[in-house]
Amino acid sequence: MSALKIKPEQVKLGYAIKLPSGWMKHPFLSSNMVIENQQQLHIIKNLGLEYVYFYPEKSKQITEQITELSESEEIEFNSKMSEAQARMLDEKMRRIEQAKAHRRDIQKTEKAFNHSLNQVRDLMKQVSSRPLNAITEASQLIGQLVDTIVNAESLILHLISSGNKDQETLYYHVLNVSIVSMMLARNLGFSAEDIKITGIGALFHDIGKLKIPSQILRKTTPLTAPEQNLLKLHTKYGTDLVGLADTFPLEAWPIIEQHHEYLDGTGYPKGLRDEQINKLAHIVAVVNEFDNLCHPADPAKARSPHHALAYLYRSMKGKLDDKTMRVMIKMMGVYPPGTVVMLSDQRIAMVMSVNSDSLLQPNVMIYEPEVPRLEAPVISLDSDALSISKVLPIASLPERVREYLNPRAQVSYYVQGKPG
Repeated sequence: MSALKIKPEQVKLGYAIKLPSGWMKHPFLSSNMVIENQQQLHIIKNLGLEYVYFYPEKSKQITEQITELSESEEIEFNSKMSEAQARMLDEKMRRIEQAKAHRRDIQKTEKAFNHSLNQVRDLMKQVSSRPLNAITEASQLIGQLVDTIVNAESLILHLISSGNKDQETLYYHVLNVSIVSMMLARNLGFSAEDIKITGIGALFHDIGKLKIPSQILRKTTPLTAPEQNLLKLHTKYGTDLVGLADTFPLEAWPIIEQHHEYLDGTGYPKGLRDEQINKLAHIVAVVNEFDNLCHPADPAKARSPHHALAYLYRSMKGKLDDKTMRVMIKMMGVYPPGTVVMLSDQRIAMVMSVNSDSLLQPNVMIYEPEVPRLEAPVISLDSDALSISKVLPIASLPERVREYLNPRAQVSYYVQGKPG
């Protein structure tokens, strides 16, 4: 879209403009705006700018009568404008502090996630050689997460920015599935004990894949029939492995064995139907499908969290429980963390976290090219007159926007509890 350079005194009501100065050199929350009132007009004309960028295509007609002021009225007007500018600057600084607080929350949560990921990495390596240790460590990890999920008044689901290493895909996957499955079990009204069983089962649901050749797990082209049959054995290998420790809870066994069973009987290993499938196993099955859609073997086929949820609900009817999917969509928010969106003011943003108390109003990081990425505004949509207009496919984003927002190939989640 072409922009014209015009002098500040040429700016009129309704003009869509962009300020060429640094973000901290003006009191507005964004350098891009449509001039809606005399207050904005006055401030822009008194910023000492040589020019502003004018976008005729984005501008709109505003008819407001401008009357000449007497000398005393002009003095009073200027005084009020100075006060208004000071208030706007104060509000801007408050928003900056709010963004910093959001970032501190994210950093704290990322630190907790990395600690949990290290625990998962260690216990997975111990399953064959020291199964008792692995089960004990898993119980401790899940116990801590259950305390957070059960006792917090509200939960915040954060996007985690940790990079993914190819050889550690399994660790990210099982931790993701555990956290989201436990949150889903809570939202479905299960007891704290059932939530813990769900977490432990989910943490070990793919443990049998340690016995599957890596070339099959990483294959990006369709598997042959023998390869598919071998891969399907991971559910049996999984129960064999946890069976090495008599401390593994029997209630979690069905999760490992049945997390690929579908309600219509088309799943494996036994083709179970409806009530034959363990309720906790079915929760993990739903979350497992979601995470696999976000992280397929072929990264080119990866769906965004938003599109993965939409696909599940639309295309897996009859295979996955309708209520469970609806509760999961509600829990994750219509726009799960990691979703890139366009806001109602045409700015591009990425969803960073979703608060269980305000699912339709997530926290988003806004693309503001004149603001350093580490200082990018992170705002809560519930405190702004903003809404989400649409979801943007990551592939459609200009490279500069992708680099700035850094939408992840590996979408990992971690939960933070907020006390009442």
